[in-house]
Amino acid sequence: MPDRATEAPFVHGSAIVHERARVGRGTRVWAFAQIREDASVGAECNVGKGVYIGAGVVVGDRCKMENNASLFEGLTVENDVFVGPHVVFTNDRSPRATNPDGSLQTAADWTLGRTTVRRGASIGAGAVVLPDREIGRHALVAAGAVVTRDVPPHAVVIGNPGRIAGYICACGRGRTSDFRPDPDGVQRCERCRLSPD
Repeated sequence: MPDRATEAPFVHGSAIVHERARVGRGTRVWAFAQIREDASVGAECNVGKGVYIGAGVVVGDRCKMENNASLFEGLTVENDVFVGPHVVFTNDRSPRATNPDGSLQTAADWTLGRTTVRRGASIGAGAVVLPDREIGRHALVAAGAVVTRDVPPHAVVIGNPGRIAGYICACGRGRTSDFRPDPDGVQRCERCRLSPD
């Protein structure tokens, strides 16, 4: 099997990739996706059908963005992150189309919110992440959850508003309640035998 990291990126004919966007080796950009100016998508990523990656967004290596996910300006996604279908990362705490005097709002009328998703995190289908949040390493945001506050590493967040329902291993299968000490006293997941990082 060929090493995707050595392949040129694949961009479907219906996708729109701005000339100032950067797309890493082995990355695949599928139908009707859009990658805006100054955005950066790392190596070996999958950008699904209809995904929108806003201006200046940074996506690391080996990330998977499923169909119709919206990654708006102000977002940084580290390596190895899963973004499920129809996930929305918002960037404006006070969205309005017009000012009180009826004039259309411009970029000068709002403050860009910034969000970071740390390495190995997973965001489930249809989740919404509000601006100025951090989602910790290997955290899991459940399908349909609304993230209104920072998510610690390994936390499982469910519901609206999102609340912590437990903690999960980096393997994504073992809850930290499944961790047991080795003879040397190191806590390890019973499913994958990893210790928390």
